[in-house]
Amino acid sequence: MGGAQLERPSGARPGVCVRRSFRAHAGDQPRRPPGPIPVPGTMKQESAASNTPPASQSPTPSAQFPRNDGDPQALWIFGYGSLVWRPDFAYSDSRVGFVRGYSRRFWQGDTFHRGSDKMPGRVVTLLEDHEGCTWGVAYQVQGEQVSEALKYLNVREAVLGGYDTKEVTFYPQDAPDQPLKALAYVATPQNPGYLGPAPEEAIATQILACRGFSGHNLEYLLRLADFMQLCGPQAQDEHLAAIVDAVGTMLPCFCPTEQALALV
Repeated sequence: MGGAQLERPSGARPGVCVRRSFRAHAGDQPRRPPGPIPVPGTMKQESAASNTPPASQSPTPSAQFPRNDGDPQALWIFGYGSLVWRPDFAYSDSRVGFVRGYSRRFWQGDTFHRGSDKMPGRVVTLLEDHEGCTWGVAYQVQGEQVSEALKYLNVREAVLGGYDTKEVTFYPQDAPDQPLKALAYVATPQNPGYLGPAPEEAIATQILACRGFSGHNLEYLLRLADFMQLCGPQAQDEHLAAIVDAVGTMLPCFCPTEQALALV
């Protein structure tokens, strides 16, 4: 690589090195998500991002979704994948925390955001697991924000992603004794894009080879790892960490030249 320097990204475990030049091509964005990372009770967003998805069928009536007991017009939405760094809808508040009884797995195929029909990417879903705990961000939407957020997420998560909605109990990091009911998007084995389990090394190989309209699949993996790093040592995800380790082992062989990097 002509003396290219190696560095360990902040979200990776010790011993994982990623080439700086590759990071520049993986989504053409810096590793750290643009703008502030949601912090418990402090992040407020007044307007949605300008990139609006195409119109599609209407989402499930909002009356069926969990509501905040103190405000019947408010709804909490739990994100545990790309929503933790890029919600792209207007919200009033956000809180970092976790849900119990679920583990995060890279078992859902993605043919739009992080892959293609010929080369599906790997993104996360939730697997029921009595001993599991999944960290993420819950966003509160109120008033007109509710219908706009659900309309947008219906396209992004359901139509393009293959996810269904499910009610979960969310425990805020700063107040775990005050849980909230939240809406989560979960990909089940019944959806056509579901890929299911595979060895972490095989998942890493697939992630290194795929990209879609939202960027490279590797960017998705590393941003999620960065988020977990920010949550602190109490936030553990062995499946995610094993895939990051596998990527660190494979990357120098997978992209041995600058010419190969330029094709990503």
